[in-house]
Amino acid sequence: MLFQRVKPLDQILATAEKKSLKRQLGPIQLTLLGVGAIIGTGIFVLTAEAGQKAGPGMLIAFVIAAVVCALAALAYAELAGMIPVAGSAYTYTYGVLGEGIAWIVGWALILEYTIAASTVSVGWSGYVNGLLNSAGIGLPRFLRTGPFDGGSFNLLAFLIALVITALLVLGTSKSAKVNAVLVSLKVAALVAFIVITVPATHEANFQPFLPNGWGSPMGGIGVLGAAASIFFAYVGFDAVSTAAEETKNPNRNIPIGLIGSLAVCTIFYLLVGYGAVGSVGSQPMVGADGAVLQPGTPQMAAACEGIKALVCSKEPLAYVLHTLGSDKIGYLVGMAASLALPSVILMMIYGQTRIFFTMSRDGLLPNRLSTVHPRFHTPHVLTMITGLFVSFFGALFPVGLLADITNSGTLFAFLMVAVGVMILRVKQPERPRPFRTPLVWIVCPLAMLGCLLLFVNLSSTAISVFFVWALVGLVVYFAYGHRKSHLANGTEPS
Repeated sequence: MLFQRVKPLDQILATAEKKSLKRQLGPIQLTLLGVGAIIGTGIFVLTAEAGQKAGPGMLIAFVIAAVVCALAALAYAELAGMIPVAGSAYTYTYGVLGEGIAWIVGWALILEYTIAASTVSVGWSGYVNGLLNSAGIGLPRFLRTGPFDGGSFNLLAFLIALVITALLVLGTSKSAKVNAVLVSLKVAALVAFIVITVPATHEANFQPFLPNGWGSPMGGIGVLGAAASIFFAYVGFDAVSTAAEETKNPNRNIPIGLIGSLAVCTIFYLLVGYGAVGSVGSQPMVGADGAVLQPGTPQMAAACEGIKALVCSKEPLAYVLHTLGSDKIGYLVGMAASLALPSVILMMIYGQTRIFFTMSRDGLLPNRLSTVHPRFHTPHVLTMITGLFVSFFGALFPVGLLADITNSGTLFAFLMVAVGVMILRVKQPERPRPFRTPLVWIVCPLAMLGCLLLFVNLSSTAISVFFVWALVGLVVYFAYGHRKSHLANGTEPS
C-alpha cells in the first residue's frame, strides 16, 4: 500500500508551478546558505561531544562523516537538478517510491530540521551565556539550561528561535542577505582559531589516539559513535535543495550550492578539529566504574561540574583559545559564534517550513498551512508553528540528545535519496539530468551503506526515538493524508 501511489515527476513539476514560491536566489546566495547551514553547532559546540566519544580519534570521525555526506550530496545534486521544487527528499521519494514512503521521509525530516534548529539554539545559548558570565551579568543557572542539564528552562535558546522565526516570516531574500553577513563572521572566527591553534599543537595531545576504540552498534561511543554524532555538523548541505523552488536557474545552481558548500566546510572542520585536539587535548571523562560517560546525560553533567576540560565545555572553541592564553581572540570567537549560529537556526527552520509547504500542497497536510503571505511571499503560518516548536524543544532539552535524534531522521532521508537515484536511472534513463551522479552504481550503494553504518552507531535512545516517531507518523498518515491526498482524489490545490 505504501508503494502504490507514485506521483509522476512531470505532475510534481506542474503542481509546483500552480502554487509556487518566488525565484530569487542565485548560486552565490545558495552556497552561502549552505555554508551558513553547515558551519554551526557541529563545529562550534559538538567538537566537545565528539571528543568525549572518540578522544583525538574525532579527526577520523570527521572524515567518515564527510565521506558519507559527500556521497549523499552527489545523489542529492542529481535529484535536485531533475526536480527543482521545494520539498527535498520528501518530493524526490514521492516521485520514485510512492506516497506512503514519501510521507515517512517527510515525517523523518521533522527530526532533521525542527530538532536540528533546537539543537543549534541550545548551542548558541552556551556561547552567549559564556559571554554574559564573563561580563558579570550572567543569567541564573535555572534559566541557562533545560531540566535534563541541571537547569529548568533555557531562556536564550527559546528567545533566539522566536527571533529567527520572525525574520523568516518577513521574507526569504531578506533572510539570505542577513545570512551572508553571518556566514562571513563564522568563517572569520574559524580562520582566527586555526591560525592560533594549529601552530600550538603537540604530539602528546594525540595520545592515546583511540581511547574508546571504534565503538559498537547502538553504543554511541568510539570513533563510529562520534562519526554518527558529528554527522550533524554536515547535514545542513541538503537544506540547499529545499530552496530549489526559490532558485534562479535551479538546474545549474542547486548542484553548485550543494557540493560547493560541503567542500568548503569539510576543509574547515578538519583544520579546526586538528587545532583543538592538538593544542589542549580531548581525552574522555569516565565514571566511577571506569566506563566512558555518554554526552548529553545527567551523569556527564555531574562529572563535569567544576571541571575545566574541552569535553565538558559548552563553548569549546572559545575554551581552547582561553586555555592557550588568547583571551581577546577567545572572546571574539565567542561573539562571532553568538552572532553567527543563528544563521543555522534560520536555514533549519527555513528547510522545515518548505517541506511542510510541499506536503500541504500535496494534500497530506491541511491546505491552509501552505497559505503564502500576500506581502512577504512566505508560508507564514507554517513558519510560525515550526518556530514555536523549535523554541520549546530548545528550552527543555540538552544539545547532545537533540543532535543524535536529528541524525536518525537525516540518515534515513539520505538513504532514500540514494535509492531514488538508482531507481530513476533504471525506470527513466531518458529524462534530462543537468547533473549526473558519477559512478552511480558505486556512489549510491556506498552512500546507503554509509548511512546504515552511522545509523546503527547512534545511541540506543536516538534509534528508539526514530522508530517510535515513524510509527506515530504512519498513524497520522492513515488518519488524514491517505484520505486527503490530492494524488489519490484527483484534485489539485487552489
